[in-house]
Amino acid sequence: MLRAKWWKVLSFVLLLYTCTYGFLVKIPKLDDRMKESIRNFFFHVPMWFGMMILLFVSLVYAVKYLRSGNIIHDVYSYAYASMGLVFGTLGIITGAFWANYQWGSPWVGDPKQNGAAIALLIYFAYFVLRGSLIDTEKRARLSAVYNIFSFFMLFPTLWILPRLTESLHPGGQGSEGNPGMNGKDMTASMRTVFYPAVIGWTLLGVWISTLKVRLQLLQLKKEGLL
Repeated sequence: MLRAKWWKVLSFVLLLYTCTYGFLVKIPKLDDRMKESIRNFFFHVPMWFGMMILLFVSLVYAVKYLRSGNIIHDVYSYAYASMGLVFGTLGIITGAFWANYQWGSPWVGDPKQNGAAIALLIYFAYFVLRGSLIDTEKRARLSAVYNIFSFFMLFPTLWILPRLTESLHPGGQGSEGNPGMNGKDMTASMRTVFYPAVIGWTLLGVWISTLKVRLQLLQLKKEGLL
């Protein structure tokens, strides 16, 4: 399936649709400060959805490597983790733009902002670990173990701890009444953009990941490791 072209075309079409109709679709007037910034919901939130999906795929391949020892599984795990981190970084950046408009500063030390930053730093350490090891087998094995640890750390840093403290971000304990956008605020017309955006960005991440895998496999063949 991944060799077929239809899903790549679908990704392009969905993102083109998101980046055009996302700025044209009728949006609810939730708050005087929100105004047109609510359209960032079509970019900020799908980035996090895409990140979670890509990192989950990376986790699956990490487990596969530990079970099989097949270096190809490590290549896939690394590629998907790379793109997951890119999406997470884009999620932080788009969130900072939104926070600057809503809260007056790109970074206010909100628990969800801090939790997201910690989660990404944990994954950055994954790449530092890989870069510090020369032996291919040892690097793949330790990276797979750390990858599993990193994925499960997403849950306390992104979903559990931020909900236990006061937060400006929608969905936090102290966010009730906060002028922000969440899933409950979406209208039917917004859903026609949001869900295609999630699918489109995720497919783009898969597309780029497969390209990274192909390049890495060619490099391993050139080095005689495959």
